[in-house]
Amino acid sequence: MGRGTNLPAVGGYNQTVILDLIRRSGDGASRVELAQQTGLSAQTISNISRRLLDSGMVREAGKSIVGPGKPRTILQLSPEGRYAVGVHLDPSVITFVLLGLEGQVVAHSRSRTPSDVRPADVVRRIASAVGALIESSGVPRDRIIGLGIASPGPIDRERGVVLDAPLLVGWKRVLLRDALLEATGLPVLLEKDVTAAAVAELWTTARRDRDNLVFFYYGTGFGVGIALNHEVVRGRSGNAGEAGHILTHTPPGRDAPACTCGRRGCVGTAIMPVHLVGEAIRAGVLAAPPGPLDAAAVDELFTHLARKAEAEGPARQILREAARAASDALVTVLNLLDVDTVVFGGPFWSRVSDVFLADIPRMLAKDPALLRVHPVTVTASSIGEDVAAVGAACLVLDNALSPRPSALLIST
Repeated sequence: MGRGTNLPAVGGYNQTVILDLIRRSGDGASRVELAQQTGLSAQTISNISRRLLDSGMVREAGKSIVGPGKPRTILQLSPEGRYAVGVHLDPSVITFVLLGLEGQVVAHSRSRTPSDVRPADVVRRIASAVGALIESSGVPRDRIIGLGIASPGPIDRERGVVLDAPLLVGWKRVLLRDALLEATGLPVLLEKDVTAAAVAELWTTARRDRDNLVFFYYGTGFGVGIALNHEVVRGRSGNAGEAGHILTHTPPGRDAPACTCGRRGCVGTAIMPVHLVGEAIRAGVLAAPPGPLDAAAVDELFTHLARKAEAEGPARQILREAARAASDALVTVLNLLDVDTVVFGGPFWSRVSDVFLADIPRMLAKDPALLRVHPVTVTASSIGEDVAAVGAACLVLDNALSPRPSALLIST
């Protein structure tokens, strides 16, 4: 919880302190409570409250009687006060969401990532889809405070650049933030997809068991989002969470898959949907597609594989081997970070969730390498497949609503 300051030069910081407290209060907070929690004067609280009410960001929500004296007016966030757009660029699918001020999804759309993924064409598609989403929602454009985009890494978060997304052919040093700013006219924040997913988990729940977590992101690729002490971990360049090259154990009599890095047994390759589909085709579980095994074909065939895996047999064994590789990697991550919660999610997650959630907790419980200082909860995200897009929009809201001491620095 942030503390305010009565210095007139930092009114913007004080406003975000107040907004953050109101957001986290659940049922709202009175001006008296806000003054007690921030240390701000009653006059400062009154002035900020009036500005927030006039702007439509908060609303008065009834009275509260606390002891003798005048009833206190409760202030709550106004869900329609401001909005943010979130976009998740996955090599298979592009997801769009429009979030209200409380993190509620107001509008949603999805389209397949084009097979010809030239950056300029994708930017035009994204800008067009964002415009259509806003128009169909009926939300006034002047209430939208920005656009967040979750992208595969590695990225340069500070400059808004996608450096070299391995599963997006030709995406090297793409100035995505600036391109989308020009195309949409909205302020843009760029975040790595796995980090955006972790942000969504922190921002949309008040549960304290989310304070220390890893988000196991399962999409076209794999990575982990990290939160420690209720703060996301980004690393020096914003690329924390690249866990795909953790080596996993290979059962006797099986060959570990070759990774692009030149080694064998990297978890990112072992559990990647395209690898599992290829393995199912080689085993005769699935028929080879008539055309190339591109993103669209992998998406369709992976759905068939998951359906076949509902019953015991070769298909389920393929997913069980993927769960075992994922469990091996999780042991390393859990021991390294000392977190107590694993949250699964991502565009491909729902199709493997039954097998993974049945097997991975049992595998973790039996793994002698896992430190057992505290219990570890393994669960699925309640947000669903749109979690990275929701997280991207949450970043925009968080940027506007959460106090940052750096805002108090005076530069010359």
